[in-house]
Amino acid sequence: MNRRKKIIKKLQKKDKKANAKIHKSNKPAYVSKAEREKLAEQENSEDQNTQPEDEQM
Repeated sequence: MNRRKKIIKKLQKKDKKANAKIHKSNKPAYVSKAEREKLAEQENSEDQNTQPEDEQM
């Protein structure tokens, strides 16, 4: 009985790993704090560049 149980457990573990590869997570990729700050600075600089053009119209 123990031998059979061990074999079944190994096969279930293998199936679980294969199933996990098929179903990828929809979670967005991690962005570090420093990277978020860089992106925010770029957005601010782009906003500052576009504001004077809007005021002229």
